[in-house]
Amino acid sequence: MATTSPIMTIMTRAAEKAARSLVRDFGEVEQLQVSQKGPGDFVSAADRRAEELIKEELQKGQPSYSFLMEESGKTEGSNPDFRWIVDPLDGTSNFLHGLPHWCISIALESKGEITHGLIYDPIKDEMFTAEKGNGAFFARRKRLRVSGRRDLMQSTVAAGAPRRAVETQEQFINEYAAVLKHCPGVRRFGAAALDMAYVAAGRYEAFWERDLKIWDIAAGYIIVKEAGGFICDPDSHKTSPLDTGNILVANEHLFNDMKKILKDASKAAA
Repeated sequence: MATTSPIMTIMTRAAEKAARSLVRDFGEVEQLQVSQKGPGDFVSAADRRAEELIKEELQKGQPSYSFLMEESGKTEGSNPDFRWIVDPLDGTSNFLHGLPHWCISIALESKGEITHGLIYDPIKDEMFTAEKGNGAFFARRKRLRVSGRRDLMQSTVAAGAPRRAVETQEQFINEYAAVLKHCPGVRRFGAAALDMAYVAAGRYEAFWERDLKIWDIAAGYIIVKEAGGFICDPDSHKTSPLDTGNILVANEHLFNDMKKILKDASKAAA
């Protein structure tokens, strides 16, 4: 069983507080006020309420830390070395359609490095956490470890389809077709943070997506790493997916295979 640190206790309290609000809103989703941020990209009153609750709780625990939050953007704290990175509701489209697959994602960046991550699915009451050097855990008890499968034809692969630029949509279609030739099927569940958590838990062997934001992947990034997974920008080893928003995560046995498949698909489409 993991020993819960003070930072993780703060993160857990914030997630659980916001979760209660989100679950109530999910039960009355047809009453929510919804606005559109961009093509296929929505924000609801539920997102904003959850974000406010998370920020309030995190500030109680560490009042000097900065924030980067999906809905309200940046808030500079008095201590520039530490920054909370928050997505109060990852999987908003699922949420707004009454689909019970969405989550809260909270990460802590310490001196430019992601050191703590938490992903919480309130509907299933599943919490995934990690702290740098201390491993990744499920429900604060069970240690997470990526799958040991070595054959893509016996694996479950997940993907996220970009919704913004036509060119990235076309690239995804090419990549999807290429991956599909090497595995039984590709899942697309619509919540990147949970997809990454599922790789860490060994439920998926691999996941890739493009055009994400740092709040979509920061918590999952440390959770996957601490669970023994491999992570990269599929286009370049010289750039971090935290900077580009393009990400591939997989277990150690299938990471290079997935990377080659995606690379070859991109070349074929060029």
